[in-house]
Order: sequence, then C-alpha cells, then structure tokens
Amino acid sequence: MAQRQWSMMGTVILLKLPDLAVSPLAVADDPAAGSLLRIAGNGNEAAVGSRNTAASDSENPAAWSEILLDQAEAFLQEAEHRFSANDPQAELGAVNQAAGQQPVAVHPQLFELISTGVRHSLAPDSNLNIAIGPLVQTWRIGFADARVPAEKEIRRLVQLTDPRKIQLDPAAHTVFLEEAGMRIDLGALAKGYIADVLLDWLQAQGVLWALLNLGGNLVVYGPTPTQADGRWRVGIQDPGKPRNEYLEVLALAAADGPFSVVTSGIYERHLEQDGRSYHHILDPRTGYPQETDVVSLTVISRRSVDGEIWTTRLFGQPQDTVLAALEAQPELEGILVDRTGAIRHTSGIAALLA
Repeated sequence: MAQRQWSMMGTVILLKLPDLAVSPLAVADDPAAGSLLRIAGNGNEAAVGSRNTAASDSENPAAWSEILLDQAEAFLQEAEHRFSANDPQAELGAVNQAAGQQPVAVHPQLFELISTGVRHSLAPDSNLNIAIGPLVQTWRIGFADARVPAEKEIRRLVQLTDPRKIQLDPAAHTVFLEEAGMRIDLGALAKGYIADVLLDWLQAQGVLWALLNLGGNLVVYGPTPTQADGRWRVGIQDPGKPRNEYLEVLALAAADGPFSVVTSGIYERHLEQDGRSYHHILDPRTGYPQETDVVSLTVISRRSVDGEIWTTRLFGQPQDTVLAALEAQPELEGILVDRTGAIRHTSGIAALLA
C-alpha cells in the first residue's frame, strides 16, 4: 500500500494501486482486489474503487491513481477556501465582510448553495437559517473560546439573522447582505454539497464504488467490496454510549445509485458553564440552543445535501411533525432517538436495516 501525506488541511492519503485487469466481480467479492484510495483530513475521508473502463489495462495504474489523488485533494482545498465560515479569507468571508456595504460576486457553486440555503431558510416552520452566522460566531460552541452571551447581546444578534435580507442576483452571481453585522453560515449544508460534487466527479472518472466520509456525513456508491451482498453497513450511533456503539445498522444497496446518511445530534458538542450544559444546535428564533426531547435525527437520502437540509430544517420540531415531514418527501427516510433512548422510524426504514 502506497501512502502520501500533506500538511495542508491535515490530509493523509493511503493508496492501494489498482490491478486494472481485475474484473468488477472480483473487486466486489474480494477486498484485496482492485484499488483502494483513501483520503483523510480534518475528519474527512474517502475510499474509492478502481474504475471500470476497457482502456484501463493499457494505462499506468500508478499514474492514474496519483492524478486522481491530486485532483481530489485540489478539490477539497478549493472547497475549504470557498465555503468556510471560519476563515475570513474564504470566498464566503468576503460576502460577510461586505455586509451592509456592497454586493459580492461569487463562484457559481457558492451562489448555488447560498440560493438553496435561502430557499429552505424561508420555508414555513424551518429551523434552517443560513443567516445564523452572528449567533454561531458568538456562542462558538465546539471551539476553545466558546461562551454564553448575555441575553441583551443575543436579542441584538437575533435581529441580524433575517434570511429575507440576503439579496441574490442570479444574472451577476452576486450576494448582498443588507445590514452590517450579518453573516452567512453554511455549516449546516456545505459538507453535504461538497460530498455530492465530489461523488459526481468520481462517478465521471468511472469508479466502481466509493465511500466518502466528510466529518460524519457519509456517502456510499456502488457495491461494497467488503460484503458478499454488496450492501454497505452503516451504524446509527447510540447517543448515550461511546462512539462506534450502535443502536441499529443499515444495509444500503447502492449499486444503482448513491445513498447518504446524515445525522444531527446534541450529544457530542457542548459548552458547560455555571452548572448548565449548552449544546451547539441553535434556535434561530430565540438565539439559544434548541429545546427538544430529540437527541439524534438521522436522514437517509440519495443526495447528501438533502440530508443536511432536512436534518437542520426539522431538528427541534415535535417528533410526529418530523416523521410526517420526512414521509412527505420522496426518497427520504429518517430515524430519530429521544432522551429516553426510544427509537422511531419512517415507514421505509425497515427495508434498509441489516
């Protein structure tokens, strides 16, 4: 197994060079056959199977693998620069810094994701609000400088989180935040969008199978080489137990198209202060952490960004409302866990369980 490591983004890539004469059946049945390409950095990783093309036998497998690695790395670096809400030098940072001053022209991908975010932020009863940046950057739960803001400060910041004040110009691809101090935060959407774009690119390269894990957002495609039935096993974390202890296990047949598994939960990132515990999922209406009896909501979808959208839109709503909303959406299934440990499913989950 060849290995490369970069200091950039903490990226580590492990690579098993492909035996390009191996048939797709052999790759699916034998995890030691074909190629294994692994990209890891800041909680992001990808494993990719060798491509299936008639011309592959005559190509240099090492060169192809190196090119694929280089391009995947470049894409992740570019995505980090484009979508980060924590980097003032990022493209999104330029939009936020120009709040109340002028529109900013942005890359089509960033414009697309902001447009999607605005649409779902304005949906009735949505708990998704991409204008929540001022609150997120003030609480900073999950960072060393996290703090509980004063009530007066929270009331002031809530006034800066109106998504109706995000002006979009589709012709010029510009974004304008009407009030100084507004900030867009795409943290609820970006990982899913990046995973979808990356998988689209990998499919265009002819990969037989792929597993992408971007900070817990999981995407699988094709038949897994580690299971005889080709179905990917994905565990649903038990919120009350250490990581990698599961309540249930999914078995996803992704040979005909990808599956994404996205979970939102309040059981990991907390701020402890004055005897109280504050989780990181903020209510955009109150400015405080969501009050809910749900500790974990998982959405299974075909596109990862859809999982991100609906876990965020629905987290904090009553359990029956959450399940009914997911049932109404095509190709979405859900699993929620409440504070008592009780598990509830949408109707299609039974067919996806191992």
